[in-house]
Amino acid sequence: MNSKTKQIKDATAKTAPAATLSDRELVISRIIDAPREKVFQAWTDPELLKQWFAPKPWTTPVAELDVRPGGASLIVMRGPDGNEFPNRGVYLEVVRNERLVFTNAYVRAWEPSEKPFMTVIVTLEDLGGKTRYTARVLHWTVADRETHEKMGFHKGWGQCADQLAALVTRG
Repeated sequence: MNSKTKQIKDATAKTAPAATLSDRELVISRIIDAPREKVFQAWTDPELLKQWFAPKPWTTPVAELDVRPGGASLIVMRGPDGNEFPNRGVYLEVVRNERLVFTNAYVRAWEPSEKPFMTVIVTLEDLGGKTRYTARVLHWTVADRETHEKMGFHKGWGQCADQLAALVTRG
């Protein structure tokens, strides 16, 4: 390697962003044409969450949300065949209109779940009336991340993000 190539390589190493995704993380992000207060409300109001949380034709017949650190949630997703999938979790962090962190490592209070799978970090960045919505899903193992990806994470969470955007941008 000549000195010019080394200089370019060294400069690139100093300015190139470090990898931001770990091997246990999946991310979905959207710009939503609504203020972050509306997006936050759609995540924290059970009646609103039921309208967008499951990718159609799935539904969300049950949403019980105690939105506070240590508060439990129960969200039931129902498939087109009628089978129901309860998802229990606990909120770890709640910053109104900015951030929600929740995990299925606990089922209520600080009672551990039998098989923790993920922690979700939802961030809402104010873009002057619009919102940069990002959902980062951190998995306990690489195998869990791979399973979630094969289950259709990008398509499913992407469709839900679109449904969320449609809900909060309605007049």
